[in-house]
Amino acid sequence: MKDLIIVGSGPAGLSAGIYTSRYNLDTMILGEELGGCMNESYKIENYPGIANISGFDLGQKMKKHLEILGGGITQGKVQRVEKIEGGFNIKTSTEEYQCQRILLATGTIFRKIKIPGEDEFSGRGVSYCATCDGPFFKEKRVAVVGGGNSAFNAALLLSRYAKEVVLFFRADKATAISRYIKNVKKKENIKMAPKINLVEIKGDKKVEKIILDNDWNGCKEHDFDGVFIEIGSKPDTSAFDNLGLELDEKGFIKTNSDQSTNVEGIFAAGDITTNSNKYRQIITACSEGAIAAAVISGLKEKEEK
Repeated sequence: MKDLIIVGSGPAGLSAGIYTSRYNLDTMILGEELGGCMNESYKIENYPGIANISGFDLGQKMKKHLEILGGGITQGKVQRVEKIEGGFNIKTSTEEYQCQRILLATGTIFRKIKIPGEDEFSGRGVSYCATCDGPFFKEKRVAVVGGGNSAFNAALLLSRYAKEVVLFFRADKATAISRYIKNVKKKENIKMAPKINLVEIKGDKKVEKIILDNDWNGCKEHDFDGVFIEIGSKPDTSAFDNLGLELDEKGFIKTNSDQSTNVEGIFAAGDITTNSNKYRQIITACSEGAIAAAVISGLKEKEEK
């Protein structure tokens, strides 16, 4: 039985793994995708000590740091966590693992707009990751749904490939930070379309058209090659809904200052939690992971004395 299993290989999980490796805690990191949502950021400019880096590259640096300290990542999607005598049993699609304590660091998953055609054309023109799929739309016409930071960030990245990018958002003003808005306005191939929602995505074998709820440029139907949905995310807690964890009204795990939860032996860190004043950034995810690792290591040390 492991001392600790960290579920999630984003910045919170990787940071925790780096610290537990230094504390010589018998740890396993179970992750579906190295870097998690961090991979979607094509440019990170607020991580201390690194002026400019992509999310993918930062994840690789964290992984290398972990490996230098003797840690590693086991790939797998956790399907269920169950309480057992002395700890927890974690089930993936192929394996089962046991641990004394568990750190939940699964972050968030993409929100959908839930319109006809969204699921049908997912992977065939509908995308939730501009960093992943942007290069496939070279000289194409793409729509970005959303008015926040992630949507504007995606539009800026897509403008490097697509001949035209249109930002559709339902409010009369975008909620993205002023810097992103200014940068978007500088791009000749990005247009903003406020007070407009997509109501349907159409096509044959791939995305070909979008239908809007209001006229834009004189009509509601327009030809597009791709739709990037950037309307935020929700906590990824479906594998843990049987554990009795206390959640807030939006489904985020309530955590104490030491990253512990209301269930003994279960800790949580990163975007999945209510900590750090709900300021969901890479740096706060890393700090929560480090705090949890230090607390868990301290508990193990007391038990061994």
